[in-house]
Amino acid sequence: MKIIPKIWKNTPEDQKAKILRRSEEDIGSVEQTVSEVIYQVRTRGDAALKEYTLKFDKADLTQKPLLVSESEYEDAQRKLTPEVKEALEYSIANVKKFHSLQVREEMPFLEIRPGLLAGERTTPIDSVGLYVPRGRGSFPSMAYMLAVPAALAGVKRIVMVSPPNSDGTIDPACLYTARLCGVHEFYKVGGAQAIAALAYGTQSIAPVVKLTGPGSMYVTAAKRLVYSVVDVGLPAGPSESAVLADDSADPWKTALDLLVESEHGSDSCALLVTPSKNLADQVARYLEKEIESLDEPRRTFVQDVFSGYGAIILVDSLEEGAELLNDFAPEHLSLQTKDPWETLSLIRNAGEILLGQDLPFSAANYSTGPNAVLPTGGRAKTFGPVSVPDFQKTSSVIFASPAGYKSFEKSVTVLAEYEGFITHGNALKKRK
Repeated sequence: MKIIPKIWKNTPEDQKAKILRRSEEDIGSVEQTVSEVIYQVRTRGDAALKEYTLKFDKADLTQKPLLVSESEYEDAQRKLTPEVKEALEYSIANVKKFHSLQVREEMPFLEIRPGLLAGERTTPIDSVGLYVPRGRGSFPSMAYMLAVPAALAGVKRIVMVSPPNSDGTIDPACLYTARLCGVHEFYKVGGAQAIAALAYGTQSIAPVVKLTGPGSMYVTAAKRLVYSVVDVGLPAGPSESAVLADDSADPWKTALDLLVESEHGSDSCALLVTPSKNLADQVARYLEKEIESLDEPRRTFVQDVFSGYGAIILVDSLEEGAELLNDFAPEHLSLQTKDPWETLSLIRNAGEILLGQDLPFSAANYSTGPNAVLPTGGRAKTFGPVSVPDFQKTSSVIFASPAGYKSFEKSVTVLAEYEGFITHGNALKKRK
């Protein structure tokens, strides 16, 4: 394929909109299908789950339980090589070390006025459903990125779901990870049907109060449709990556980094934004050659990305490029400039920000410690990565002595009268 860099200032507005348009914007096209899946699971429970699992995953679980058994965990551990186990354990340790710093301490009571004390109590949510995708690969990394902060938060019931292989098994690395990270229940179900099960419950799967985890547009659509029933957490849809680079960047490394998130699927997004025409042209050539060397289905995925939700964009300055990306708010952002620390000051909106050319997206996806489950679809303007506080909640705790009551009595009465709330004021006026 041929990749032609776009000179941004000369690009018509409709083409700019098309380049920056995300696949998540197409989710409406599947909502009717997903709505029917949710209805069937809600009304028919396990029977619907197993029918959809056979239809979509080609796995016949008709006479088998959805819950992963102890023997399946043991079998998964035997199947993994020592090298894979060691890599998982290394990465999990890093993620635990980073996320342990996020565990909230109890807020000490503050004396607002004499006799009026206020503080904050932190408690874990009761239950959570963690969605681990499977369709385009195995993702044990997603399993520990979700389970580690949930466990550190102290969630009492951690449920994990993932689409099974055609033989009805779950990826062994995901099961090994789930066991290491303290997952309590693991069910062999994926797609929109898994989201419906977690939201409404079935004969086998009790509902949860929150669910989170990345997935296809069907999973994302399902989350949108059940949001009134359950907290759907971070908006994590198809993968996105962007590189902001100047003429100091190595074009070969930049090209390699742009391919990382692109291979997730045709609905992924990859952008290079640079003021350097020389870099843009060299990266384009490297991408063209590297894409041709990929095996299917990765080649098609990447080709689709760079002819759809991906581009090389030429801007007049790093400042212009940074503003473009702040508006786009990418999931993953790499700063490959002479001084990435200085460039960092230009960035406001990104799920994660990687500094320099020695940190490919794949390293942060697996092993550097911070969470790799990140906001997509421009939600990095208001959301951050999955973290321990996502699995905790706070309650305000207030105490007033008679002296404290006296300190607020007049102000509360005056404000209640001003706002016209009679019983608000009476709660004090008549409290004699």
